[in-house]
Amino acid sequence: MRLQDEPQREKAWRDGAVGEEAVASHLAKTCPDVVVLHDRRMPRSRANIDHIAIAPSGVFVIDAKRCKGKIEVRRPLFGHAKLVIRGRDKTKLVDGLRRQVEAVRAGLAVVEQNVPVGGCFCFINPDGQAGGSGIPLFRTLSIDGLPLFYPRKLSKHLHRPGPLNDERIEVLTEALIELFPSA
Repeated sequence: MRLQDEPQREKAWRDGAVGEEAVASHLAKTCPDVVVLHDRRMPRSRANIDHIAIAPSGVFVIDAKRCKGKIEVRRPLFGHAKLVIRGRDKTKLVDGLRRQVEAVRAGLAVVEQNVPVGGCFCFINPDGQAGGSGIPLFRTLSIDGLPLFYPRKLSKHLHRPGPLNDERIEVLTEALIELFPSA
């Protein structure tokens, strides 16, 4: 009897989990004052949200991605921008993150108005290349208003000042825990 390789779906899930843990560990070290909720369930969906960060500058849905290779945003003359990773169109990831951001925004609107809610990708490279990913170190790519960060740049983003004080952060954290339970 021949041993079979690990199914691609299981390998992708395991690699994703390693990337999520790496981002969680990085944020715990570099952003101890930022509340970060990990691995939250999306209401009425099988999907999950990797991380929700509640910082003075706002609430951020963070989609952690662990992948090798060049990451780029291609903007054709006609049509919509595309997220391309290792030469493959991965724009569907943008749609998924956009749905997560909208779910968080809609959930928080019931609790409190005018909460800044955004989303971003955080890319981790399994080979540990410079900056943690295949994205440029000295400029920030974005697609549909969603920035593409490597971990250090994400930390800087979360440390920006903003309109949320400790009391508002506590109220929002409690609401998010109830709206998006642990997966």
